[in-house]
Amino acid sequence: MCVDKYAIRIQMGRKWFAFPILLMLIPVFGLAQINSSDIIFRSKNHSDTSCHFVDRLTGLDTLSWDLNPQREKKFWRAGTEWFLAQAFPATFNRFITRDPYSYISFKNFIDHQRLSAWDWDDNQFTTNQIDHPFHGQFYFNAFRSNGYNFAQSSIATLAGSYIWETAGETQHPSINDLINTSTGGVLLGEMMHRVSRNVLARNRHHHNRIGNEIVATLVNPVNGLNRLLDGKWGKAVEDYYLVDSSVISAEIDVGLRRFDARDGDFINKGKNTFYGRLRFRYSNGDHNYKRPFDRFSVNLELGNGDSTFINAVNVHALLYGNRFFVSEHGNHYGVLNAHYDFYNNDAFFYGAQSLNYNWLSEFEFSKGNLLNLSLGAGAVLLAAVPDPYLLYGASRNYNYGSGASYRFRGDLMVFNRLMLSADYNGGVFFTISGNDSYYILHGLQAEASLRLYKKWSINLSSGYFNLQGHFDDDQYNDFHREFPYGKLSIGYNIFF
Repeated sequence: MCVDKYAIRIQMGRKWFAFPILLMLIPVFGLAQINSSDIIFRSKNHSDTSCHFVDRLTGLDTLSWDLNPQREKKFWRAGTEWFLAQAFPATFNRFITRDPYSYISFKNFIDHQRLSAWDWDDNQFTTNQIDHPFHGQFYFNAFRSNGYNFAQSSIATLAGSYIWETAGETQHPSINDLINTSTGGVLLGEMMHRVSRNVLARNRHHHNRIGNEIVATLVNPVNGLNRLLDGKWGKAVEDYYLVDSSVISAEIDVGLRRFDARDGDFINKGKNTFYGRLRFRYSNGDHNYKRPFDRFSVNLELGNGDSTFINAVNVHALLYGNRFFVSEHGNHYGVLNAHYDFYNNDAFFYGAQSLNYNWLSEFEFSKGNLLNLSLGAGAVLLAAVPDPYLLYGASRNYNYGSGASYRFRGDLMVFNRLMLSADYNGGVFFTISGNDSYYILHGLQAEASLRLYKKWSINLSSGYFNLQGHFDDDQYNDFHREFPYGKLSIGYNIFF
C-alpha cells in the first residue's frame, strides 16, 4: 500500500500564497479525463511502503515498460529558459518595484564570491520557506523539460540558486536561500514533471488531448511552453510520455476539527472549526525503489479559526532503496527518503527539510488484511523554528538550525475496509543562526478510517504537536508550545 503522508506548500510572491498548489491539484478535481470506473476506495496508509496493489488495479505490467526512453537534449533552449528564470524577477525588481537590493553591479558579484560574504537573511518565514522553493523549480524544469535527467537538472537548480544569490541582489548571499531554493526546487520540480508526464500519457488513448494538454501545462508551465515551441502541443505525444505507467490517487476529506493552543485541553477548552485535507499520491512501478521520485506523496491540510488557513503541508519523496529479504508473510526494504514539513498553527510555526533512512516491512496475512511498518532516522538539513526573543533584521522572528530527525508509522488494514494507523514525527535541532538554543519537536497522530460505500469513507483522528525551545542565555525563559486536536471528516477517494 502507499505510504507516508507528505506534502508541500508553495507560494509565488506574497500575494499568491496558494496558487502553485492549485496548479498541482487540478488533475485531482477532474479537468483531466477520469473514468467513473477509476474511482475506488484508497487505504489510509501513508507510511513509506510501496503502492504494490496499484498495478493489479490498473492491469499495467509496469516491469515491461522502458521508463527511461531517450529524449533529445536541447542545451541552448534549456540554458535560455534557465537564464530567463533569473532575468524576469531581476527585471521586475529593478524596473517595476525598484527594490534597492536590485541595483547589482559586477563589483557586487565579485565580492559575493568570498566565503565570508555569505550570511543568513531576514526575510519573512513564508518567503524563505515557500517562495524560494517555487522559484527553484523553474531552474529545475528548464533542463528537465529539455531532455536532461534528474541529476543533471538538480545541478542546474543548485547553479541557478547560486547565481541568483551572488548576482541577483546587492545584499549578502543567503545560506538559507541557497538550501531552500535548491532542495525545495528539486523536490517540487520533479513532482511537477512527473505529474504532467502522467497526464500527457493519457493521450495514448487519443481522447481529450486538449484537456490533458491544458492540465499538464498548468501543472508544469515550462514543459507546456516547450511542447508549444516544438509544435507538439495538443498532438499525439512521443514515446517518452506513452511509456509512462505511473498511477496517481487522491483523497479529499472535509469535516470538523477541534483544537486548543492555550491550555492543551482540546476536549474541554477547545474550539470547533472547519477542516479540509487533500492527500495526493504518485507511484511508478511495483516495488521499484531504484529511481528517485518513482513514488511520492503530498499532504495539504486546511482549516479556519487558526493562525493561517493552510495549517500543514508535507511532502515525502523516494530517493533510493533496496529490498533486503522476503519473509513468509512480508517484504522488507531499506529506503532513503527526502522530506519537507511545514506546520503553521495557533501554537507555533515550523518548517524543515530532512533526509531519512527508513526500514520498511510490508505484511500480507490474507486478502484484505495488511500490516505496514516504517521506522526511520536521519538528518534535519535545515529547520526554521520560532524564537519569541528574536527580531533579526526587519522581519525575521525565527531561528535556523540543523539536527536529527526520527519517524515511525504503522498501518493495519482489516478486510480491506477498516484502516488503523499511527504516525510519529520527531526531531531535535540546534540553532545555527539566531539565539543560542536547541529545540525538540514531537508530532503524533492516530487515525481510524472506515470505508462506508465505494469511494466514500469516514475518518476519525486525534493528534498532538509539541515544540520545546531551550535557550542558553539565562535571561530568556524556555518555552513549551502544545497543539492537541481531534478531527472528524468524510473522505472521497479518486484513482487515476
